[in-house]
This record gives sequence, C-alpha cells and structure tokens, in this order.
Amino acid sequence: MNKGELVDQVADKATVTKKQADAVVTAALETIMESVAEGDKVTLVGFGSFESRERKAREGRNPKTGDKMEIPATKVPAFSAGKLFKDKVAPE
Repeated sequence: MNKGELVDQVADKATVTKKQADAVVTAALETIMESVAEGDKVTLVGFGSFESRERKAREGRNPKTGDKMEIPATKVPAFSAGKLFKDKVAPE
C-alpha cells in the first residue's frame, strides 16, 4: 500500500473527501517526523512508537575495493510495533 491508497482507505473509513484525508494523513506524518527529528518519542497506543536511536560508529568495507573504512555514529529513526499491532499481524 502506498500513500495514495492509504488516503483512499482513510477517506472511505472516515467518510471524508480524499482531499481532506490527504491533508490529515500528510499532517500526521509530518508531525511524527518533526517530533522524532527533535528527539521526542511519539507513542500511538496499540499501534506503536516512533523514536530516534543512536547508531554507534562501526567498521565497514568499501563494496568496490574491499578496503576497511570507518562508518561514523549517527541517529536513525526507529519504529516499535505495539501489542495490538503485533497481535493483528501474527495472531496466536
């Protein structure tokens, strides 16, 4: 499912226009991205949590030459699925 299909589904379920659904989905995603970029954790109960995690510096290899190289530490976005989401995907 891509964003357009998500907007269509939201519009149908919420009985709003596709334009309204697109505005809401876009605003929600932008808000989540901005909050995580600022270092905040966004928790949607039942769905999951979005947060920024530190990735340590590590040694890697250049795929072309095979030479060792240092990969610097960085921050990466992370998502952890909530219990309801996990249970929906893999019911016991």
